[in-house]
Amino acid sequence: MSRISDAIKHLIIINVIVFIAPQLLQLDFTNILALHFPKNEHFGFWQYVTHMFVHGSFPHILFNMYGLWAFGTPLERMWGRNKFIFFYFSAGIGAAFIYTLVNYYQFNSIYNDFISIGISEDKIIQLLKISTNNYDYFLQSAEKILSESMTQTKAADIGDIIEINSLYNTPAVGASGAVYGVLVAFGLYFKEAKLALIFFPVPIAAKYFIPILIAFDLFFGMTRYSVGNIAHFAHIGGALIGFIIAWYWKKNQFKVY
Repeated sequence: MSRISDAIKHLIIINVIVFIAPQLLQLDFTNILALHFPKNEHFGFWQYVTHMFVHGSFPHILFNMYGLWAFGTPLERMWGRNKFIFFYFSAGIGAAFIYTLVNYYQFNSIYNDFISIGISEDKIIQLLKISTNNYDYFLQSAEKILSESMTQTKAADIGDIIEINSLYNTPAVGASGAVYGVLVAFGLYFKEAKLALIFFPVPIAAKYFIPILIAFDLFFGMTRYSVGNIAHFAHIGGALIGFIIAWYWKKNQFKVY
């Protein structure tokens, strides 16, 4: 097992502290640190950085930190600490911006559809404020809100109501976007390295494994077949930014500048 490098060691320590401290103090920093939708009242620009250190569960932080260590260690040793830190935060912040842009497009698309069928802005705001903790309550509340307007309730697709509510209220957390950037960079420099998934333990070369993994994220991100509450476009965004930076560095690594 490789000795952990300096930057990765400190990143893991910070992530673990941010994960454990709120539980010990019985405090919830989600509204402050997690990345919210720009129109949400809890949104702050600092969240493009802080969301990378917030994780929703033990498996979430475990897999992200394992990926950071496993794929980031050879990169930090090759690039050096400062260059790796720049890369890591660039991929994570870039992933968050791309994720926000995609969400903003999806939100406005549904919002404009609602306006076009006669749902007022006030009614849409009320729909955004409904809690989704209880599905039956959510449906009843949505029907009541829409029935109070001149719009026929059935004119608004319930799937769109759920999606726009989720886009507005669900914050993004985790280092997955940055880790995907690290994963892509690893695959770019170590193409023949063999990788495997826990549920598919067949070693596959990184040059095939990573594109397949990203293709799954693209499929799940563009359909409603997502497995769990996963920010697929954050993964894709991190992979894209990571690829651009790593490709440029690799192409120019022997040049003076």
